[in-house]
Amino acid sequence: MSQEVHAERALKQHSIWQNGHPPEPCAVVIFGATGDLTQRKLLPTLAHLFHDHPLPQGFSVVAFARRPLTDEQWRSMALESINKYLPEDDKLDSAAQKDLAQRMFYCQSDFNDREGFQKLADLLDKLDREKDTHGNRLYYLATPPTTDSEIIHQLGEAGLARPRQVNDHEESWVRIVIEKPFGRDLASAQKLNRDLARVFRENQIYRIDHYMDKETVQNILAFRFANGIFEPLWNQKYIDHVQILVAESLGIGTRAEYYEESGAIRDMVQNHIMQVLCLTGMEAPVAFDADAIRDEKVKVMRAIPLFSPEDVANRIVRGQYTAGVINGQPQIGYKEEKGVAPNSATETYVALKLFIEN
Repeated sequence: MSQEVHAERALKQHSIWQNGHPPEPCAVVIFGATGDLTQRKLLPTLAHLFHDHPLPQGFSVVAFARRPLTDEQWRSMALESINKYLPEDDKLDSAAQKDLAQRMFYCQSDFNDREGFQKLADLLDKLDREKDTHGNRLYYLATPPTTDSEIIHQLGEAGLARPRQVNDHEESWVRIVIEKPFGRDLASAQKLNRDLARVFRENQIYRIDHYMDKETVQNILAFRFANGIFEPLWNQKYIDHVQILVAESLGIGTRAEYYEESGAIRDMVQNHIMQVLCLTGMEAPVAFDADAIRDEKVKVMRAIPLFSPEDVANRIVRGQYTAGVINGQPQIGYKEEKGVAPNSATETYVALKLFIEN
């Protein structure tokens, strides 16, 4: 089968999923729901789905976080973020906002509090009865990677990781979404995989990089393999080099606690940028499905020679932003950001040169 046909099929399948796949009732549980990722990305995305696609009455959102908030306070916070970050053409009218807010609930607890997870289990059972969520649960870990293993353990201890029999013919589903960065290094990533495997089955686990859902990033595959002009030229004979630039005009905002742990390399390079690198350098997959695309990405990673100490010194630059001006507005430096150590060596800028030997 030609590469062009593969790409067209993938795009059609994507369109069918968006426009024709009926959503199932479920409860979406967001851990770290008061954090930056939830406020800027997850809540506006859920509101976008609510605006563009019919969601079943059994759809509910449960926030699990440490701040002592009531349901009403959480709903007010959520709607404020949705109205701030949702594009104008996706804005919800007052009736839709009220409808969405009534589907939102709050569970206050520390991530290592066994009683808090039992409280969550009781709330989810209540939503099954009152909101008809059918026992379907999606857990989204919008949390620092240092807390992931504890949350996974507590979900298992509370009996929240296994599907349940809804009736004679139907079983509920339970899924967990792990955001990047996946651990801090190889050893912690391997440990996180072991912790997940003790509680969840592999087909329940979704390790995601939200950068991959950007339309421009998704278009790289079609641009490369379904384009009769560029596909024959996309190789070492005609391309001298490729530059991948990720430029942002915002600081760390309220993410100091997270960013001091990660830095730009863990926050951007080893996930977002490496994924785009793989899409840019990979060979055509045998099929446009998750496993086949992953296999080709792995081949790209294996084709990148490991750095020697001399390579690190010559081909990597790390930096940290200082005070300046963005769009005419004065901005403070990284060390002046709230929550950043005055002697911090955390990088907010990194540039590196890689070679792909394929």
